[in-house]
Amino acid sequence: MKKVLAITLGILSAIGGFFDMGEIVMTAETGARFGYSLIWVLILATIGIILYAEMAGRIATLSKRPVFDVVRERIGARFGMFNLIATMFINIVTLVAEIAGVAIAFQLASRINYYLWVPLVVLLIFIVIWKVQFELMERVFGILGLTMIVFAVAFFKLGPDLTHVAKSIFGPDVPKTEALATYWYFAIALFGAGMTPYEVFFFSSGAVEEEWGPDDLAVNKGTAIVGFTVGGLLAISSIGVAAIVFLPRGISVDELAQITLGPATALGTIGLIAVLIGLFASTFGAALEVTLSTGYALAQYFGWPWGKRLKPREAARFHLAMIIVLLLAAGLVLTSVDPVKVTELAVVFSALGLPLTYLPVLIVANDHEYMGDLVNGKFSNALGSVYMVLLIITSVAAIPLMIWTRMGA
Repeated sequence: MKKVLAITLGILSAIGGFFDMGEIVMTAETGARFGYSLIWVLILATIGIILYAEMAGRIATLSKRPVFDVVRERIGARFGMFNLIATMFINIVTLVAEIAGVAIAFQLASRINYYLWVPLVVLLIFIVIWKVQFELMERVFGILGLTMIVFAVAFFKLGPDLTHVAKSIFGPDVPKTEALATYWYFAIALFGAGMTPYEVFFFSSGAVEEEWGPDDLAVNKGTAIVGFTVGGLLAISSIGVAAIVFLPRGISVDELAQITLGPATALGTIGLIAVLIGLFASTFGAALEVTLSTGYALAQYFGWPWGKRLKPREAARFHLAMIIVLLLAAGLVLTSVDPVKVTELAVVFSALGLPLTYLPVLIVANDHEYMGDLVNGKFSNALGSVYMVLLIITSVAAIPLMIWTRMGA
């Protein structure tokens, strides 16, 4: 039973990481504009995050140290600082999107303007991080986030042509109404959203928080596979729902509220309630992950005491860093930035920083000093190397495509 419950770490990472605000927005936009033709990107991203999350968890389990700590020692302080700065920037932009997502979920449930909900959202995040034990946090929000399965139920309820779905995956076509550059911009944004770096930092730090040991390596692998597969399937279902509900009607996704239309169309009031609960759980879970990941990265780089297992006075700088980041992100939300546009920026910049996160993971996973005899096998290295090439291509192409397409406009 303990090992089954431990898999909720992967579910929280997947629901609050893979299927977070970025994935929710990008899958809805993608399905509305490109139908099923970019589902292959989500499959690619799901395999990639499973591969690297398993490596990161294995590193943390065997070394008893999280990835960012090991990377700084193995790669060097200078490269580590560059990685830290990039991580902080990406995390702050991502946290702005997640806080806005939680506030908008409250707005949809209450019809009270989401700006008025922002202070409460920040307070709730602060209370959970400050008071709630790690194991309870991951299990509550991991399991609650499973209400997003409403997208999968809605997809099949809407009666998709599965033959057409399969053909679109294995032989994708660019719609005649869309430019090729725009198609690849959305492909990169989806890929970046699926492999967001904070997922790995949270996942590996969670393994240390829960004091995993060599006996938990099977749990680590199962957690990565089950959790991120669930997240990937939900994201694919979101594309499918948007492709059926929005694409034939020529509806573009400009507001987060539109995302509720798909489940509501298929399942009525029950679908609407489920998607609102899921939207809250996934964005709130992601906000927790990003906030914690930011504190983890700073504390692990500078050698501060860290972790939810420590009382705030025992890890004061770790907790203070998270408070500052929360207040900064909340302040940016209240400047009346467009949450959808901020979300798009977050996933594009995530794509930009992917090699900085995953190359060190691949290097350390092959280091006998840390891993002993449990270094990567030939298959993991081959697949990891293929993904590294894809990550570099994604990173190089992200900004030029964003400018060229005017963020997919």
